[in-house]
Amino acid sequence: MEKTEDLPNFSLLGGPLHRLGRRLGLVRDATNTTAIGLSLGMCLWLVLVVLALAEGLGSVLFSVEAIGAHVRLLLAIPLLFVCETIIDPRFATFVRRMMRLRVVRASAQPAMEVEIARIERWKDAWLPEAIFLLACVLLAQTTSNVNFFTYLSGIAGEALADAAREATWTSRWYWSVCVPLFRFLWLRWLWRLALWCFLLWQMSRMELRLIPTHPDRAAGLGYLEVVHAEFAPMVLAISAVQSASLAQDIAAGRTTLASVYPGLAVILLADALLFVGPLLVFSRKLWQCRVKGLNDYGALAERYVNEFDKKWLDAGAAPNEPLLGTPDLQSLADLGNSVSVVRDMRFVPVGPHLLVPLTVAALLPLAPLVLFKYPLAELLAKFVEGMFGL
Repeated sequence: MEKTEDLPNFSLLGGPLHRLGRRLGLVRDATNTTAIGLSLGMCLWLVLVVLALAEGLGSVLFSVEAIGAHVRLLLAIPLLFVCETIIDPRFATFVRRMMRLRVVRASAQPAMEVEIARIERWKDAWLPEAIFLLACVLLAQTTSNVNFFTYLSGIAGEALADAAREATWTSRWYWSVCVPLFRFLWLRWLWRLALWCFLLWQMSRMELRLIPTHPDRAAGLGYLEVVHAEFAPMVLAISAVQSASLAQDIAAGRTTLASVYPGLAVILLADALLFVGPLLVFSRKLWQCRVKGLNDYGALAERYVNEFDKKWLDAGAAPNEPLLGTPDLQSLADLGNSVSVVRDMRFVPVGPHLLVPLTVAALLPLAPLVLFKYPLAELLAKFVEGMFGL
């Protein structure tokens, strides 16, 4: 078996922003980039707050109708970096595991190393991030972004009326700096997600040593479920941004609480496509492995039970060994369990360990929207009434 130190290293951390973070001391232990996200989000938010207070718009900025700005800067941006900090070591572990355990056969490992080297070059390249940043800046300059306070029509007061009539520095900062950088960070993450999906697709085309009786019921690919469960912070960020947008629209009277249901369906569909969909590339290999496993283990089981029946149950059989304690019975049970494992094999390495955390992360930010229909005081009153029978 190949030594661990001889295996190729794999990481999707890189690019100009990551290198800048390392020079500034914001990357810890080589993979912890959380400080970059916290610094970016907090700096953008502090400038936004200072400008709003200076222009006398603090009460407007801290209203429910403006919650989307706070969620994007203080929650979503840091969560993107929390996600890459958590999941990048999982990426590396999965790749090394596939190589070390020979799931990728020895004949295919040189091709695997070529793909890893190619992805290493792509993720360190400056051109993709430069294109993303330029596209976000041009989009901000060419689209007619409304004044940051214009759509906050649910707030009464002269401050809003004055802010809506003319572009403020707060609005310019939000649309020209905060939003483009927010979009850039999303595109940067989607680029890395695309690189990961490309690696999985290339791996699915290689010769793999899949074992149909593997206890993970995914022929040895079950660790992918552990890897993709670490996308939960990113799912939480997506859902939080969408929830904040819905809260703004509900508070401003542009939509109703009933719109949460189609919004939830869209969120779950997007999460499934982004974080579960890539695992479908192994479906054909897993199907073939299951079919072959059923044939092979079915033939083995038929042979074994015929021999077992002939030895123990035929009328003329008179075994000299005692029935109690014979290993034949245990072997028969073990063979039955093996056939059951093959029969229960999944066609996609997806199960509750992946679906539960992603679903919880998607639903959690939507829970506060219930407060629009049932205020917190009313919910507490109902709870007390139910507990004490009042």
